[in-house]
Amino acid sequence: MTVSLVGMPGCGKSTVGRHLARHLNLRFVDSDAEIEQRIGMPIRAFFEANGEAAFRDIEQDAIDELTQQQGCVLATGGGAVLRPSNRDALHSRTHVVYLRSTAEELHRRLRHDQQRPLLQVADPLGRLRDLYRERDPLYRRTAHFVVEAARPSVHSLTGMVLMQLELAGLVDPGQVPSSVDQHHG
Repeated sequence: MTVSLVGMPGCGKSTVGRHLARHLNLRFVDSDAEIEQRIGMPIRAFFEANGEAAFRDIEQDAIDELTQQQGCVLATGGGAVLRPSNRDALHSRTHVVYLRSTAEELHRRLRHDQQRPLLQVADPLGRLRDLYRERDPLYRRTAHFVVEAARPSVHSLTGMVLMQLELAGLVDPGQVPSSVDQHHG
């Protein structure tokens, strides 16, 4: 089984993905980290030097390869759903969870983050609202499950994802820690 996490930049895909992988005894893979390894530099530097289209080409190859691996939790970059081939690969080969966060929630969380190239603009909240408007329908189309990511903790968010997977019959009930059940409200 492979579970993929999609969502806006900063919604918690990598953090939740690590916890989820630990709970499910699966490998954790971060597509952005994989890409940085391939290109030998931070994505932000590559983006600035080569532009978004060149980055998306490399990302498409990475998503194609990573979605063919079994037994992992894959955290994708926020823009991975922009290309139809990525959406198809994710949806057809993996169980996709959309960690949904509003632009306002993300802005609160990310306003001091200097590492996200798409947010290095004069109006980051406006940029997040534009990205959300553009990407939310794509995330929804790609996902098998939507989980609201405006949660008080990574633990409860991980638990919500595990419960969705359990309800779908993808995870054995024994794999969902009993403490998760008390955090669903």
